[in-house]
Amino acid sequence: MKKIFLILFAISLVGCSEDNTEDLSFVTYYPDFTLIGDETMFVQKGSTFTDPGVIVTEQGEEIEYTVSVNGQYRGGNSVDTNVDDVYVLTYSAVNQDGFPGTITRRVVVAEMGDLTTSIAGVYRSTVLRNGAGGAQYNDMEFALIYEEEDGTYTLIDGIGLYYSTGRAYGNTYLAPASITANNIATDDFTVPDFTVGTFGGVVQMLSFTANEDDNSIDFTSSWDSGYIFEVHLDQVQF
Repeated sequence: MKKIFLILFAISLVGCSEDNTEDLSFVTYYPDFTLIGDETMFVQKGSTFTDPGVIVTEQGEEIEYTVSVNGQYRGGNSVDTNVDDVYVLTYSAVNQDGFPGTITRRVVVAEMGDLTTSIAGVYRSTVLRNGAGGAQYNDMEFALIYEEEDGTYTLIDGIGLYYSTGRAYGNTYLAPASITANNIATDDFTVPDFTVGTFGGVVQMLSFTANEDDNSIDFTSSWDSGYIFEVHLDQVQF
């Protein structure tokens, strides 16, 4: 959407015996962004990704822009298709009057497990805390499960994004959990206790079930602060 702002300045001119005030104004046109491609793009791990970019205009004329990348969970300043993560691409431009504008895109790099031999994938999370939920805790984007080199998995948040996304506290409130899949088909998993980011405390995984029939995962976590989290993860198909 094009943003046009009227900028008003009041300049006081002070003389020896009288004050004069002159009002000056001008119109500035903020950078107008059009994303090429989708706002969220999914890339299979190990494949290639080419940024489709954006079109940025000022009063109908294209202007230059820059792009920066930040890996939401694992860091990095470029989209690495060999590293599972949610990468945030920020496109920035400045108009002729020096006023900036930005727009973002998410690029999700993930391996899609079949939930029989692998639980890797990107998921939308729905959470009940002590039996209570709400719209802000439904279909939260995105919970990531990725396989480490030693064959274990990392679940990016063992309480289902409840605080980081549902409460919008940010990633310092994630509770990463390590999962050893002893036998996925029989739901035999080992999950050592873990902690909740900034809050601290100890979380115990009470149950963990992979549902091949509907590409989902259910687990229950108990935090020693007095909360039980029942989490349902729906795998994103792409």
